[in-house]
Amino acid sequence: MDQQKYLERINYTGDLRPSLEVLQRLQKMHLLSVPFENLDIHYGLPITLDINKIYNKVVLNKRGGFCYELNGLYYELLISIGFNAKMVSARVYDQKKGYGQEYDHLSVVVNLDGIEYLTDVGFGEFMFSPLEITMNNIQPDARGHFMIDTTEDDYLRVNKIDNGTAVPEFMFKNIPREFSEFAGMCIYHQSNPASHFTQRKLISIPTEKGRVTLTTDKLKITENQFTEELVLQDEISFLEKLKMYFKIDL
Repeated sequence: MDQQKYLERINYTGDLRPSLEVLQRLQKMHLLSVPFENLDIHYGLPITLDINKIYNKVVLNKRGGFCYELNGLYYELLISIGFNAKMVSARVYDQKKGYGQEYDHLSVVVNLDGIEYLTDVGFGEFMFSPLEITMNNIQPDARGHFMIDTTEDDYLRVNKIDNGTAVPEFMFKNIPREFSEFAGMCIYHQSNPASHFTQRKLISIPTEKGRVTLTTDKLKITENQFTEELVLQDEISFLEKLKMYFKIDL
């Protein structure tokens, strides 16, 4: 992995000494530069937990990816810079189905001078800044307010505060995992009809003032609380918008 090319891909320049400020900038620039997407699943291209292949896809070919790809690669970047980081397994919350299986989501925890932070560039709509792992402390961010608490079975639960109510995002156990441990769920999310990743094409990226999201049949642009939606008629329209808004030519 070429660290400099990776940093250029996320438009990061400046200090690389491990610190909270650097971690904050890395996470935000990564989110603003690399989209969350599941397109390979819908075009019959297998996703494997091979860092070199993921690097080529995301950095050299300027694509995006889903959590195993984006956070797996981001973890390698943090380690190469000198951060004390570990991968953790998370279970994503769904209002209808409850929590997903173990290894449903890959996230990253960084230890800075004895204080741990959850840092994530592969969860779709999430914080621009790392979330300090302290209990019941509401933390403000440009993307909303977030809080971590605990569950009865010793998971740490990440919540987004919505109108004063804590809405679960995912829960995780703060123990280190190996990249290979996520292989089974990576296959599941590519092949099982029950996985939301197999049900429609999706690519999405935040902007400073909103978000751009393209799905199989719709383009949605949000800016300053205003939303514009365009219904797509066919695959040609999808590919045109993909190239126009994400600079990806499939």
